[in-house]
Amino acid sequence: MASQWDDLSLLLDSPDSLSFSGRGTIKDKVGFNAGEDAAALRKAIEGIGTTEKTLIDILTQRSSAQRQQICKAYKDVTGKSLVDALEGDTHGQFEDILVALVTPPAQFDMQEIRKAMKGAGTTESTLIEILASRSNHQIKALSDAYLQETGKALTYDLKSEVSGDFGKTLITLAEGKRDESKNVDAAKAKADAKVLYEAGEKKWGTDESKFIDILCHRSVPQLRQTLVEYKNLSGKTLQQSIESEMSGNLEEVLVAIVKCVKSVPAYMAELLHKSMKGAGTNEAVLTRIMVSRSEIDMMDIKAEYKKLFGRSLYSDIESDTGGDYRKTLLGICGADDKA
Repeated sequence: MASQWDDLSLLLDSPDSLSFSGRGTIKDKVGFNAGEDAAALRKAIEGIGTTEKTLIDILTQRSSAQRQQICKAYKDVTGKSLVDALEGDTHGQFEDILVALVTPPAQFDMQEIRKAMKGAGTTESTLIEILASRSNHQIKALSDAYLQETGKALTYDLKSEVSGDFGKTLITLAEGKRDESKNVDAAKAKADAKVLYEAGEKKWGTDESKFIDILCHRSVPQLRQTLVEYKNLSGKTLQQSIESEMSGNLEEVLVAIVKCVKSVPAYMAELLHKSMKGAGTNEAVLTRIMVSRSEIDMMDIKAEYKKLFGRSLYSDIESDTGGDYRKTLLGICGADDKA
């Protein structure tokens, strides 16, 4: 089945989505006053019955940096952290998403990674989603937060959780050493494409280490050129080759990297769709992506969602979730783009 991922025609001209793009639905609020907001939240939480509307309006209409100032003002006035107040006063998915909104982004990523590694079994899909889609800067911030929280390096803990080539890929991503130069070396792209072709399609058995090294270290513009060269050389896209040569978690993480090299927003749109379709909604994924992309590329994710699934993200959230949780998600999503 041909998929939208097979089309490389516009690839070299599209914006690099691992660089901060500032295409979020949430921006700094003009005329912001942390003290006023903190007082309004306090009233909403401590009054008789919580005024959910106030919580939603304030927390989805302020930038993450502003929410941090509100947290500080709240603590100064009440002596209690806003997270604790929200946890004591709301519950379920609504509580989870409000707490996510008032958690600094690197801290939130770190907590999600810890959750994915805690307890019996590892949630590999969460590790893949976060580590494949974050920039070096984001990975460093989340690693610093991890070290501060646990006293251990993230790469050290990953080693005991994931193994084999899949483990090697995640650990390499978690080192955050992707080249960030914008210059493309066409000859090197050709050479890399040839190395990948010879390590996979052309070889009896696949040399995974070549895939891991190239996909985890080259810059996004460089890898895009390599994807084009690979298709010229083999007649297949690199994603198709990975899908036919590999399986399991390794296939999943390498495909995720290739998708993020092409378009992080399209990758996120796909994950959002998957989190809602079928029986039951995966609220953890829905909450994480909506919150963590809200100031980066949510506008682009909405556009990709529409293109891929023929419906607006807004209307799918509306029909798939309920109550105050739904209202909060829609607040983050911003205006419906039905048209």
